[in-house]
Amino acid sequence: MTLYQPFLDYAIATLRDRLDLQPYPIPEGFERKSAIVGKGKNQEEVVTTSYAFSATKLRQIRAAHVQGGKSLQVLNFVIFPHLNYDLPFFGADLVTLPGGHLIALDMQPLFRDDRTYQAKYTEPIFPIFHHYQQHLPWGGDFPEEARPFFSPVFLWTRPQATSVVETHVFEAFKDYLNAYLNFVAQAKPIDEIQGLTEIKQAQLRYLRYRSQKDPARGMFQRFYGSDWTEEYIHGFLFDLERKLSDNAFTSV
Repeated sequence: MTLYQPFLDYAIATLRDRLDLQPYPIPEGFERKSAIVGKGKNQEEVVTTSYAFSATKLRQIRAAHVQGGKSLQVLNFVIFPHLNYDLPFFGADLVTLPGGHLIALDMQPLFRDDRTYQAKYTEPIFPIFHHYQQHLPWGGDFPEEARPFFSPVFLWTRPQATSVVETHVFEAFKDYLNAYLNFVAQAKPIDEIQGLTEIKQAQLRYLRYRSQKDPARGMFQRFYGSDWTEEYIHGFLFDLERKLSDNAFTSV
Protein backbone atom coordinates (compact mmCIF):
# COMPACT_ATOMS: atom_id res chain seq x y z
CA MET A 1 0.00 0.00 0.00
CA THR A 2 1.32 3.45 -0.90
CA LEU A 3 1.74 6.28 1.61
CA TYR A 4 -1.41 8.23 0.74
CA GLN A 5 -3.74 5.33 -0.10
CA PRO A 6 -5.09 5.23 3.49
CA PHE A 7 -5.91 8.95 3.22
CA LEU A 8 -7.84 8.37 0.01
CA ASP A 9 -9.60 5.29 1.35
CA TYR A 10 -10.64 7.14 4.51
CA ALA A 11 -11.89 10.15 2.56
CA ILE A 12 -14.03 8.11 0.19
CA ALA A 13 -15.46 5.94 2.98
CA THR A 14 -16.28 9.03 5.07
CA LEU A 15 -17.88 10.81 2.13
CA ARG A 16 -20.02 7.76 1.38
CA ASP A 17 -21.08 7.60 5.02
CA ARG A 18 -21.93 11.30 5.41
CA LEU A 19 -23.14 12.40 1.96
CA ASP A 20 -25.48 11.30 -0.80
CA LEU A 21 -22.44 10.61 -2.96
CA GLN A 22 -22.90 10.35 -6.72
CA PRO A 23 -20.37 9.71 -9.50
CA TYR A 24 -18.94 12.75 -11.28
CA PRO A 25 -17.87 12.28 -14.90
CA ILE A 26 -14.15 11.83 -15.50
CA PRO A 27 -13.21 12.65 -19.10
CA GLU A 28 -11.92 9.74 -21.17
CA GLY A 29 -8.21 9.12 -20.74
CA PHE A 30 -7.95 10.53 -17.23
CA GLU A 31 -9.16 7.73 -14.96
CA ARG A 32 -5.74 6.09 -15.15
CA LYS A 33 -2.54 7.13 -16.88
CA SER A 34 0.89 5.54 -16.63
CA ALA A 35 4.39 6.22 -17.89
CA ILE A 36 7.83 4.65 -17.48
CA VAL A 37 10.46 7.08 -16.19
CA GLY A 38 14.17 6.77 -15.47
CA LYS A 39 16.70 4.37 -16.96
CA GLY A 40 18.14 1.00 -16.10
CA LYS A 41 17.91 0.09 -12.43
CA ASN A 42 16.30 3.45 -11.71
CA GLN A 43 13.41 2.80 -14.07
CA GLU A 44 10.03 3.26 -12.42
CA GLU A 45 6.39 3.20 -13.49
CA VAL A 46 4.44 6.32 -12.56
CA VAL A 47 0.68 5.82 -12.34
CA THR A 48 -1.86 8.62 -11.93
CA THR A 49 -5.36 7.58 -10.91
CA SER A 50 -8.32 9.96 -10.77
CA TYR A 51 -11.50 9.80 -8.70
CA ALA A 52 -14.53 12.10 -8.80
CA PHE A 53 -17.89 12.43 -7.08
CA SER A 54 -20.62 14.98 -6.48
CA ALA A 55 -23.25 15.53 -3.79
CA THR A 56 -26.29 17.71 -3.19
CA LYS A 57 -24.29 20.73 -2.04
CA LEU A 58 -20.95 19.84 -3.63
CA ARG A 59 -20.36 20.29 -7.35
CA GLN A 60 -17.17 18.28 -7.61
CA ILE A 61 -15.19 16.15 -5.16
CA ARG A 62 -12.08 14.94 -6.87
CA ALA A 63 -8.74 13.31 -6.23
CA ALA A 64 -5.57 12.77 -8.24
CA HIS A 65 -3.33 10.05 -6.83
CA VAL A 66 0.20 9.79 -8.24
CA GLN A 67 2.24 6.70 -7.38
CA GLY A 68 5.83 6.60 -8.55
CA GLY A 69 7.72 4.55 -5.98
CA LYS A 70 9.02 5.61 -2.58
CA SER A 71 10.42 8.92 -3.84
CA LEU A 72 7.25 10.13 -5.57
CA GLN A 73 3.85 9.95 -3.92
CA VAL A 74 1.16 12.61 -4.37
CA LEU A 75 -2.48 12.95 -3.35
CA ASN A 76 -4.33 16.08 -4.43
CA PHE A 77 -7.85 16.04 -2.95
CA VAL A 78 -10.18 19.00 -3.44
CA ILE A 79 -13.89 19.67 -2.84
CA PHE A 80 -15.70 22.39 -4.83
CA PRO A 81 -19.14 23.46 -3.56
CA HIS A 82 -22.04 24.23 -5.85
CA LEU A 83 -22.24 27.87 -6.84
CA ASN A 84 -25.29 28.58 -4.66
CA TYR A 85 -23.43 27.84 -1.40
CA ASP A 86 -20.86 30.11 0.26
CA LEU A 87 -18.86 27.13 1.54
CA PRO A 88 -15.06 27.32 1.32
CA PHE A 89 -13.11 24.80 -0.72
CA PHE A 90 -11.57 21.82 1.03
CA GLY A 91 -8.02 21.38 -0.17
CA ALA A 92 -5.40 18.75 0.64
CA ASP A 93 -2.06 18.59 -1.17
CA LEU A 94 0.03 15.72 0.14
CA VAL A 95 3.36 15.41 -1.65
CA THR A 96 6.36 13.15 -1.09
CA LEU A 97 9.53 13.83 -3.08
CA PRO A 98 13.14 12.63 -2.68
CA GLY A 99 13.85 15.62 -0.39
CA GLY A 100 10.96 15.03 1.99
CA HIS A 101 7.25 15.68 2.40
CA LEU A 102 5.20 18.78 1.53
CA ILE A 103 1.82 18.93 3.25
CA ALA A 104 -0.94 21.52 2.74
CA LEU A 105 -4.39 21.32 4.34
CA ASP A 106 -6.95 24.11 4.31
CA MET A 107 -10.51 25.35 4.19
CA GLN A 108 -9.78 27.74 1.35
CA PRO A 109 -12.07 30.77 1.72
CA LEU A 110 -14.17 32.46 -0.91
CA PHE A 111 -13.91 35.77 0.94
CA ARG A 112 -10.74 35.84 3.01
CA ASP A 113 -11.06 39.43 4.27
CA ASP A 114 -14.73 39.25 5.22
CA ARG A 115 -14.93 39.10 9.04
CA THR A 116 -18.39 37.55 9.05
CA TYR A 117 -17.19 34.86 6.66
CA GLN A 118 -14.11 34.20 8.83
CA ALA A 119 -16.27 33.92 11.94
CA LYS A 120 -18.41 31.35 10.14
CA TYR A 121 -15.78 29.18 8.47
CA THR A 122 -12.32 29.95 9.90
CA GLU A 123 -12.63 30.59 13.61
CA PRO A 124 -14.27 27.19 14.36
CA ILE A 125 -11.17 25.49 12.90
CA PHE A 126 -8.59 27.28 15.05
CA PRO A 127 -8.65 24.65 17.84
CA ILE A 128 -7.84 21.92 15.30
CA PHE A 129 -5.16 24.08 13.67
CA HIS A 130 -3.45 24.92 16.96
CA HIS A 131 -3.59 21.29 18.11
CA TYR A 132 -1.59 20.12 15.10
CA GLN A 133 0.79 23.09 14.92
CA GLN A 134 2.84 21.62 17.75
CA HIS A 135 3.53 18.51 15.67
CA LEU A 136 3.39 20.11 12.21
CA PRO A 137 5.26 23.44 12.32
CA TRP A 138 4.96 26.08 9.60
CA GLY A 139 6.66 24.93 6.41
CA GLY A 140 8.35 28.22 5.53
CA ASP A 141 8.31 30.24 2.34
CA PHE A 142 5.02 30.45 0.50
CA PRO A 143 4.31 32.54 -2.64
CA GLU A 144 2.94 35.96 -1.76
CA GLU A 145 0.50 35.82 -4.68
CA ALA A 146 -1.01 32.63 -3.24
CA ARG A 147 -1.81 34.10 0.19
CA PRO A 148 -5.28 35.51 -0.71
CA PHE A 149 -6.43 32.00 -1.57
CA PHE A 150 -5.56 30.44 1.79
CA SER A 151 -7.09 30.88 5.23
CA PRO A 152 -5.54 31.67 8.63
CA VAL A 153 -5.95 27.97 9.49
CA PHE A 154 -3.82 26.88 6.54
CA LEU A 155 -1.75 23.91 7.75
CA TRP A 156 1.46 24.05 5.69
CA THR A 157 4.33 21.88 6.86
CA ARG A 158 7.37 19.94 5.64
CA PRO A 159 7.87 16.92 7.88
CA GLN A 160 11.05 14.92 7.31
CA ALA A 161 9.89 11.67 8.88
CA THR A 162 7.40 9.47 7.06
CA SER A 163 6.08 8.37 10.46
CA VAL A 164 4.85 11.95 11.04
CA VAL A 165 2.85 11.75 7.81
CA GLU A 166 1.39 8.39 8.79
CA THR A 167 0.31 9.69 12.22
CA HIS A 168 -0.08 13.45 12.77
CA VAL A 169 -0.74 14.39 9.14
CA PHE A 170 -3.27 11.58 8.74
CA GLU A 171 -5.10 12.63 11.91
CA ALA A 172 -5.11 16.28 10.81
CA PHE A 173 -6.49 15.25 7.43
CA LYS A 174 -9.32 13.36 9.11
CA ASP A 175 -10.15 16.23 11.45
CA TYR A 176 -10.11 18.88 8.72
CA LEU A 177 -12.26 16.74 6.43
CA ASN A 178 -14.85 15.99 9.11
CA ALA A 179 -14.97 19.64 10.18
CA TYR A 180 -15.56 20.58 6.55
CA LEU A 181 -18.37 18.05 6.24
CA ASN A 182 -19.93 19.58 9.36
CA PHE A 183 -19.97 22.92 7.51
CA VAL A 184 -21.58 21.19 4.53
CA ALA A 185 -24.30 19.68 6.72
CA GLN A 186 -25.17 23.12 8.10
CA ALA A 187 -24.92 25.05 4.82
CA LYS A 188 -28.01 26.80 3.46
CA PRO A 189 -28.40 27.76 -0.20
CA ILE A 190 -27.90 31.36 -1.22
CA ASP A 191 -30.74 32.74 -3.32
CA GLU A 192 -30.11 36.48 -3.67
CA ILE A 193 -28.51 37.61 -6.91
CA GLN A 194 -25.62 39.64 -5.52
CA GLY A 195 -24.52 36.80 -3.27
CA LEU A 196 -24.67 34.30 -6.14
CA THR A 197 -22.65 36.63 -8.37
CA GLU A 198 -19.97 37.12 -5.69
CA ILE A 199 -19.70 33.37 -5.09
CA LYS A 200 -19.30 32.66 -8.79
CA GLN A 201 -16.65 35.35 -9.17
CA ALA A 202 -14.76 34.10 -6.12
CA GLN A 203 -14.80 30.50 -7.32
CA LEU A 204 -13.59 31.53 -10.77
CA ARG A 205 -10.76 33.63 -9.28
CA TYR A 206 -9.56 30.64 -7.32
CA LEU A 207 -9.93 28.21 -10.23
CA ARG A 208 -8.09 30.50 -12.64
CA TYR A 209 -5.25 31.03 -10.22
CA ARG A 210 -4.89 27.33 -9.47
CA SER A 211 -5.10 26.24 -13.09
CA GLN A 212 -2.49 28.81 -14.13
CA LYS A 213 -0.12 28.11 -11.24
CA ASP A 214 -0.67 24.40 -10.72
CA PRO A 215 2.61 23.15 -9.21
CA ALA A 216 2.01 19.69 -10.68
CA ARG A 217 2.08 20.99 -14.26
CA GLY A 218 5.80 20.42 -14.78
CA MET A 219 5.66 16.93 -13.27
CA PHE A 220 2.71 15.87 -15.43
CA GLN A 221 4.31 17.33 -18.56
CA ARG A 222 7.46 15.28 -17.97
CA PHE A 223 5.46 12.10 -17.50
CA TYR A 224 2.58 12.43 -19.96
CA GLY A 225 3.26 15.35 -22.30
CA SER A 226 1.93 18.89 -22.56
CA ASP A 227 -1.34 18.20 -24.38
CA TRP A 228 -2.53 15.61 -21.87
CA THR A 229 -1.45 17.80 -18.97
CA GLU A 230 -3.29 20.94 -20.09
CA GLU A 231 -6.47 19.01 -20.81
CA TYR A 232 -6.21 17.26 -17.43
CA ILE A 233 -5.83 20.58 -15.63
CA HIS A 234 -8.57 22.49 -17.47
CA GLY A 235 -10.89 19.61 -18.33
CA PHE A 236 -10.85 17.79 -15.01
CA LEU A 237 -8.86 19.24 -12.09
CA PHE A 238 -10.20 22.79 -12.49
CA ASP A 239 -13.12 22.38 -14.85
CA LEU A 240 -15.59 25.07 -13.73
CA GLU A 241 -15.01 27.44 -16.65
CA ARG A 242 -15.37 24.55 -19.08
CA LYS A 243 -18.60 23.46 -17.40
CA LEU A 244 -20.01 26.97 -17.39
CA SER A 245 -19.20 27.44 -21.06
CA ASP A 246 -20.99 24.14 -21.75
CA ASN A 247 -24.05 25.56 -19.96
CA ALA A 248 -23.95 22.66 -17.54
CA PHE A 249 -24.87 24.90 -14.63
CA THR A 250 -27.33 27.32 -16.19
CA SER A 251 -29.59 27.03 -13.16
CA VAL A 252 -27.02 28.77 -10.97
